[in-house]
Amino acid sequence: MKCIFNWSGGKDSALALYHCLQNPELEIKYLVTTVNDAADRISMHGVRTELLIKQAESIGIPLYQIRLPEMPGMSEYDDTMRLHLTHFKNEGITHSIFGDIFLEDLKAYRDARLSEMGLEGIYPLWKRNTRELINEFLTLGFGTVIACTQERLARIAGKEISYELIDALPDDVDVCGENGEFHTFTFKGPIFKEEIPYKTGIKIFKEYEAPKNVDDSCVSPTDQKRSGFWYCDLVLA
Repeated sequence: MKCIFNWSGGKDSALALYHCLQNPELEIKYLVTTVNDAADRISMHGVRTELLIKQAESIGIPLYQIRLPEMPGMSEYDDTMRLHLTHFKNEGITHSIFGDIFLEDLKAYRDARLSEMGLEGIYPLWKRNTRELINEFLTLGFGTVIACTQERLARIAGKEISYELIDALPDDVDVCGENGEFHTFTFKGPIFKEEIPYKTGIKIFKEYEAPKNVDDSCVSPTDQKRSGFWYCDLVLA
């Protein structure tokens, strides 16, 4: 199966890719990442593209960037993705891989858009227990740093994920941040030939205006509820 892998640069992507690379039936042609064109950073995660490029080089799979405006409407997002999916299909791609874990509405949206193009989705981590997943991630020797958090979790922005940090999270926070509580940048682990050296920079808070129509947003409903995020700038060391 010729596949694209939807790569966010974070821990769930890294673990999903690890499992896919163990499967000889999957041929991953590209790591596909949506990038905020105005900021030149990974969409939502806020990580610099220079770090994204270093990840792809260390993994050894070609990087394919999809450039988007900072807050695209749903129609604009769908049109852009349809254009790129058509390109992939013409190259013989049959499947698209995601690191999603349990957000049913997001999976249904992805599957519907892929079906329109005659493609299928693959979800290596789907419905697995998130505590199990984060334990496996750390046991395998992955390292990841929190690049972006909800406003209430500002204290953990810029910190590397550890067992101690996970145990200290509030009870209503998913340990993998699957509800959008935080996003990460993975800098080492078994999928990388070399560790990505980074250092933390300044922290900034960004507030986003909620879409007037909840159907006109390319972020999930969990993201629509949030008023702002703390970002920790990560710089190539």
